[in-house]
Amino acid sequence: MLRLGIIGTGRMAVRLAHLAQKGGHSVVFGSRDVGRAKAIAARLGSNVTGGSYEDAAGQDIVLPSIFIRDGAFDDLKPFADAVDGKIVVDILNPYNDHYDDFLLPWDTSAAEELQKLWPGARIVSTFKWPFWEAFENPDFDGGPMDIVMTGDDDEAKAVVLDLFRASPWRFLDGGGLAQARFTERMTLFAGQLAAKYGYLPRVGWRLLGEPWEAGVNDAYGDIIQRWDAPPARAANDAALMVPQD
Repeated sequence: MLRLGIIGTGRMAVRLAHLAQKGGHSVVFGSRDVGRAKAIAARLGSNVTGGSYEDAAGQDIVLPSIFIRDGAFDDLKPFADAVDGKIVVDILNPYNDHYDDFLLPWDTSAAEELQKLWPGARIVSTFKWPFWEAFENPDFDGGPMDIVMTGDDDEAKAVVLDLFRASPWRFLDGGGLAQARFTERMTLFAGQLAAKYGYLPRVGWRLLGEPWEAGVNDAYGDIIQRWDAPPARAANDAALMVPQD
């Protein structure tokens, strides 16, 4: 059983706590208002308790769930020593008050800024989406939603997978922590599209397709083949079509 501490008691905090609880893990909610944290924990039942920010930061795995625009980085900075060496699950998105832009420049992400704030933490950035409503209604046309994880520590990613093993969704490894620049912007874009067409907050992303092999099911390959290209050139052109690690 893993011990998760969640700093915050909002919509995402409660849903991720319940998901970890369903996977057999224990959760400690941390709040400025300890009474609020305890009341919410009591509604979720076994293996969930409420306490202070310090109580949550003292657990084996820590998940901050505070809005950046409300001063998350200032609130979290004092816990750098408490989370040193621990796995931290980053779900932060740097939205402004109007949800139409970010508070951070394009050359960084909330995940990277959290890593600067907590340099000793083993940060795994994930759950940038889904939006909260999808937890109660996880089925989408075309299959389950994808949840992308980014981070520089593969062992930490494996632990986070175990933490949320009760999830109905497919997890994809999105690479290093800096890739959170893309997942955070994908989340903002998904929200804007969903709001425009009336889907918000029931929205997320899924990578569509199936495994592919070069030269297979290429119905027009013989039509567009460059017959004048030497064999080595043709082989090289085909290799360029294969995704590189």
